Amino acid sequence: MNFELTEEQRFIRESIRDFAEREIRPLAKELDDKQQFSYDLTKKMGEMGLFGMIVSPEYGGQGLDYISYIIAVEELARIDGSQAATCAAHNSLGVNPLYYFGNEKQKKELVPQLCTGEALWGFGLTEPGAGSDSRASKTTAKLADGKWTINGSKIFITNASSDISKGSTIQAVSADENGKKEFSAIIVHQNTPGYTAKTMHDKMMWRASNTAELYLDDVVVPEENLLGKRGEGSKIMLNTLDHGRLSIAAMGLGCAQGAFELALNYAKERVQFGKPISHNQVVANKLAEMALQIELARNLLYKACWLKDNGKPFAKEAAMSKWYCSEIAKKVADEGVQIHGGYGLMKDYEIERFYRDQRLLQIGEGTSEIQQLVVSRHIGCYS
Repeated sequence: MNFELTEEQRFIRESIRDFAEREIRPLAKELDDKQQFSYDLTKKMGEMGLFGMIVSPEYGGQGLDYISYIIAVEELARIDGSQAATCAAHNSLGVNPLYYFGNEKQKKELVPQLCTGEALWGFGLTEPGAGSDSRASKTTAKLADGKWTINGSKIFITNASSDISKGSTIQAVSADENGKKEFSAIIVHQNTPGYTAKTMHDKMMWRASNTAELYLDDVVVPEENLLGKRGEGSKIMLNTLDHGRLSIAAMGLGCAQGAFELALNYAKERVQFGKPISHNQVVANKLAEMALQIELARNLLYKACWLKDNGKPFAKEAAMSKWYCSEIAKKVADEGVQIHGGYGLMKDYEIERFYRDQRLLQIGEGTSEIQQLVVSRHIGCYS
């Protein structure tokens, strides 16, 4: 087994770490305080090639492997969860379903502009009454005279209401016979009459990322806006979530790494009883355990990405990675605050933001409890 990164992967880590330190870290607190989405940073991330990383150059992407992409998200999250969320959601939830399930016309029309950072795309799955139970979706799409008429709403949709958001992929009930729902995925452009995207404010975490509520009131789109085949909506959405779990896992890993480094540096500088607190065994043990957990999380996630890159089944490992990396981010951020003591509760210290940002990781794109359910099915508990 070869655990060594390629030269290209090492270059990606170094260049994105430098970018995040130089461009993102100085702005992270201010953007978080102001709940401000940064078009400038999004544009710069696009110029860095961080959008469409796994997309073929034929459609404007970088044509990289999944480990390279995951390393990029990890390095962004090491500094700021908000910018990592913009990148991860756009790649995994915005671009991926269009790239993997779109026909040639759809891909050539949409994907290239989404690989530049000049445009963002949303993933309209979650509804007020349909979270973990995605099949409880009430948004409907009725086909008549070659057009879909869509009615319903979505919530907690990333990258869907900024000034550069161009639309969303919407899951809708396209038929309902005797209580058996048929789900389809439909492309809806931002300027379509009846389509409203409203930015959500006052979030606890990822305050500098764009999150929206979507309202669809008699939204009419051409039949050709169907993504994939009719009735494959759930398949498309769940496949997309398998890939998205790798992204969220990378955000958890990066968050844990960043929180660990903040705690370690603080422990070396903070003097109590005449010596740095890192010299106290109880603190040293905390830091050692944090390092162990991060190493285990990274190995699990990179294995899942290796499976994906080599065309092997990876859904179980993706769920495991998302579950474990999210929980490790929670533990490491919590211990990081504990090591900082009272200062860890103050906004002047970065660890406070990491403590808030990690909390969504155990909820978004499938809660930890849902990941447990997914894993239990893969290991045959319900066979």
